[in-house]
Amino acid sequence: MASPRRKRPGADPGPPALHLTRFLPYRLSVLSNTVSHTVATLYEKRFGITIPEWRVIAVLGGGETLSAGEIAQRTAMDKVQVSRAISRMLDSALILRESGDTDRRKAQLTLTPKALAIYTEIVPLALAYEQELTGALTEEETAQLDRLLARLKAQADALAARSTQSP
Repeated sequence: MASPRRKRPGADPGPPALHLTRFLPYRLSVLSNTVSHTVATLYEKRFGITIPEWRVIAVLGGGETLSAGEIAQRTAMDKVQVSRAISRMLDSALILRESGDTDRRKAQLTLTPKALAIYTEIVPLALAYEQELTGALTEEETAQLDRLLARLKAQADALAARSTQSP
């Protein structure tokens, strides 16, 4: 068995170590995936819809009419995910697609009564799940978490905007 390599005194220490289980982006991703998959199991078993389909329903559930691009932007899903979800939802009669008034290429999407019924049934379940999840926190901690998440989102948006600008 080989002995572990020791660093010489004064040697270049190399890059800093990354402790993945303490790396915030990783932790947020794991938490998000855990929550999404837990809730998705409920949606899929009970309503036969996927996470992307639920996100489309949730965004349109307020009675808005949006394009696929607007849905992608609001849900932070990529356009391919949104396109696939929309295709399945059109086949399942969950959404209606109408050509835009000013731009025929920009189709507007709305929920059908069938999808609105699903939305109406899921919302209380989703809110109950959120309440149960945040039950691990005090009211003050929940409010603080909300503020912190808003600040992190704003910072992430600023970093994303900066990374897309040309040098």
